[in-house]
Amino acid sequence: MTSSTDAGPIDQSGPESRPGHHPRPERPATERRVRPDRPRPEASAGPRARTGKPVRRKAEGQWALGYREPLNPNEQSKKDDNPLNVRARIENIYSKQGFDSIDKGDLRGRFRWWGLYTQREQGYDGSWTGDENIDLLEAKYFMMRIRCDAGALNVEQLRTLGQISTEFGRDTADLSDRENVQYHWIEVENVPEIWQRIEAVGLKTTEACGDCPRVVLGSPLAGESLTEIIDPTPAIDEIVRRYIGKKEYSNLPRKFKTAISGQQDVVHEINDVAFVGVNHPEHGPGLDLWVGGGLSTNPMLAQRVGAWVPLDEVPDVWEAVVSLYRDYGYRRLRTKARLKFLVKDWGIEKFREVLEEKYLKRKLIDGPAPEQPTKPIDHVGVQKLKNGLNAVGFSPIAGRVSGTILTKVADAVERIGSDRIRFTPYQKLIVLDVADDKVDALIDELAPLGLQARPSLWRRNLMACSGIEFCKLSFAETRKRSQALVPELEERLADLNAQLDIPVTININGCPNSCARSQIADIGFKGQLVDDGTGNQVEGFQVHLGGSLGFDSAFGRKLRQHKVTSDELGDYIERVVRNFIKHREDGERFAQWVVRADEADLK
Repeated sequence: MTSSTDAGPIDQSGPESRPGHHPRPERPATERRVRPDRPRPEASAGPRARTGKPVRRKAEGQWALGYREPLNPNEQSKKDDNPLNVRARIENIYSKQGFDSIDKGDLRGRFRWWGLYTQREQGYDGSWTGDENIDLLEAKYFMMRIRCDAGALNVEQLRTLGQISTEFGRDTADLSDRENVQYHWIEVENVPEIWQRIEAVGLKTTEACGDCPRVVLGSPLAGESLTEIIDPTPAIDEIVRRYIGKKEYSNLPRKFKTAISGQQDVVHEINDVAFVGVNHPEHGPGLDLWVGGGLSTNPMLAQRVGAWVPLDEVPDVWEAVVSLYRDYGYRRLRTKARLKFLVKDWGIEKFREVLEEKYLKRKLIDGPAPEQPTKPIDHVGVQKLKNGLNAVGFSPIAGRVSGTILTKVADAVERIGSDRIRFTPYQKLIVLDVADDKVDALIDELAPLGLQARPSLWRRNLMACSGIEFCKLSFAETRKRSQALVPELEERLADLNAQLDIPVTININGCPNSCARSQIADIGFKGQLVDDGTGNQVEGFQVHLGGSLGFDSAFGRKLRQHKVTSDELGDYIERVVRNFIKHREDGERFAQWVVRADEADLK
């Protein structure tokens, strides 16, 4: 492939362009440097004490500092050809010639910018997981992610998603915790037809994956919630219109996640950039700016920039943060390429300074912090809206639905006279604009589909990633296993439900990447191979306890060397929850109890 200059537009200035840099005048090569306050030692003064060699820090591949040459294969691939260009090859070559015609650089890299990952070949357990087995693990089918910014859909869009699933995806459809729909079993031959159908109803897969700005999380009740401070929908729409699919922002060091809401229902603490509703004592409703959040193997919570942003300036500030990340983000090692590492190294004061001086060219307004919620805001159940109608939030198990279910939901929503459906960051589905006399009928109609508006605590508060069923990175089964685990917990813990006046969240991940947020759950599981006690490596999980966002944001406590096998999940959850009920103090949340609990009660 020929080199493309559109892979990352940014001036190619060197270190002299850094803020605060002053060039040093050249010194003749023959002139010796002698410090004026220290006399030069004479030859007879004896040998100098030996000192260690100075440590030379490796360049991190930051464009703004002049490092334009790619330092790893992923960066080289993006320089060779902007990933957005792969769509033409999918439409004109690969969909006509089939899977075996796909260039590996496109298949394992650039396809992601159009929402496509190869899925895991069936029959390979977690012992096969690893890059060395990629040729075996890579099936000739794709996961396709449909981009649903702010989780917002109408009936026509939802029905189209359902029909695509049943026709092209073997009736698979999962609601992700990024407010997307994910299909499986997609064949490259059908991708152009799928694009044509979703784009006809205003949806797309553009930058649903890849090193680019991914879906923007937004409140499912934006504009209608009685508790939101401000409706940020215009800002979300403008960001998507201006910047998504634009090559100026399509080559970032890694993925870039955004959350924007007038209330704290979008897990803003674990996004690269987030805007959260807040009231300024002088300027009124606006949004508080956060940067540098993310999980995976090096979890970090986002930090407040300390700036209040008016609604109409959110798109400009968002662009400035993305541009700063594009230019200064680390591109040498993929494991250090997220924005959180730059924020950690710089500190929030320097980040704000560079953001204001180099990108915004103005100062931001200082602002107050938003009040912290005491529990997740998932919008499950029935609640009144500003328009006098109701929102009804439904909980499938770990987001698992199907094309058939989505189509039936679309039909039911249309019958009650609504045209607004929302997905949530908690793998839930919300129907807006439900009249009082239609609420019970809608709840009764969707219950047989596995969508419950009055779910048990275990159904409501359990999340899971795709797992080994489809994911090449996974060591353990997760979402599929959850379908059996939730009914099991409902039965085993039925006698305790009346004593649980607070949620106990359970997040199950198949690998360390934490797509289902294992570190911020009350009970988090991270998939890996574990010893079954007889020397055999079997599917299991590392346990994290007491993670949370909101009132006491913190990562879970990892019990030293404590792991459970997949078969022990139900036993372990029951044991820990019963210990919590037995020993908790009045009003104490699970995360608070874990901090003071005896380790024996946590195992």
